[in-house]
Amino acid sequence: MEYSRFYYCASLILSISGLVFPVMVGSIGINYGQIANNLPAPDNVVPLVKSIGATKVKLYDADPRVLKAFANTGVEFIVGLGNEYLSKMRDPEKAQAWVKTNVQAYLPATKITCITIGNEVLTFNDTGLTDNLFPAMQNIHTALVNLGLDKQVSVTTAHSLAILEVSYPPSAGSFRKDLVGCITPILNFHAKTNSPFLINAYPFFAYKSNPKQISLDFVLFQPNQGIVDSKSNFHYDNMLFAQIDAVHSALASLGYSKLPVHISETGWPSKGDADEVGATLENAKKYNGNLLKIICQRKGTPMRPNTDFNIYVFALFNENMKPGPASERNYGLFKPDGTPAYSLGISGTDAVSANTTTTTTTGAPAPPSPDSSSNGYLSISAAVKVSPCLLCGAFTFDIFVVVSCT
Repeated sequence: MEYSRFYYCASLILSISGLVFPVMVGSIGINYGQIANNLPAPDNVVPLVKSIGATKVKLYDADPRVLKAFANTGVEFIVGLGNEYLSKMRDPEKAQAWVKTNVQAYLPATKITCITIGNEVLTFNDTGLTDNLFPAMQNIHTALVNLGLDKQVSVTTAHSLAILEVSYPPSAGSFRKDLVGCITPILNFHAKTNSPFLINAYPFFAYKSNPKQISLDFVLFQPNQGIVDSKSNFHYDNMLFAQIDAVHSALASLGYSKLPVHISETGWPSKGDADEVGATLENAKKYNGNLLKIICQRKGTPMRPNTDFNIYVFALFNENMKPGPASERNYGLFKPDGTPAYSLGISGTDAVSANTTTTTTTGAPAPPSPDSSSNGYLSISAAVKVSPCLLCGAFTFDIFVVVSCT
């Protein structure tokens, strides 16, 4: 049967990676998007997640099929409440109903530890979304308190790097002045509820927009000269760490230096359009392979050397129904048939035959129920503002992420 063949091959990956690279276990977070009509059934995804040593999964909704499939696996889940539901969550009763249906119903079998409220809301320039974000976070948290779940499930929201006004040098990182009024109450909320600050960081966008000025080795974690922060004297040998520390500095500038920063998305596409410089299989292999090695080394940034990162790689699968440039459909570590998109160099994932077949879902993704978030999430493109500095010898690259709702 197709199901048994898929499960056997996926189990083979797990066995090989567990034998050869036991350090991988318990180290990795992965984003599980589903904008596709050819993905494996969630039951078949469980061994794939385990095959890369991932123990944390981030969803963009609260898909009941996924949450049921991962019951009693020990995998930690972040579930998402989409931007389109923020206005409804201003009603405390609706917020409590959402938590009961999409979180409480799956506990404790499925280990849901966090809820993300919206995605990159503050950089949409949509006052309606912005005004609804914080009340929605508050009401979802209150619902968790009322249900006695607030000690095991936190509430947060994910931001793009476009919330930063200054990103270089990292020690000078600061938030956009026009967003400080919106961000400060959220930061206070994080401090009071002990919830993490989430950031989506993509060095790929900076390289794509300015490949002549940005060192490819610097963005791919390859050996390079790096750069030195003239204020802190810290040395950076990769762009992701510089971006993360810019966020740390921005938080410190508002008095929230102790807030934990988690990377809710980062990755590299294995394919792109002709004008998407750098979107190649080899670069994706280097970026994600090196990233996973760094995660497993528990290596912190120069500013936070002892911090054990929580990084969620984007993404588990290539998603054939995502709009936008070709890169949007090619961020996956796996193809829809369950075979690796490329070898990461950290496990036996490339040992599976390319002829592996899977049990797939057919047709477009099912529409969301009224009390759950959609399977849709934000399609990402980017523009880069270039100004003189030292990041790559002559310029600083402030990344502005432009998003469109899918």
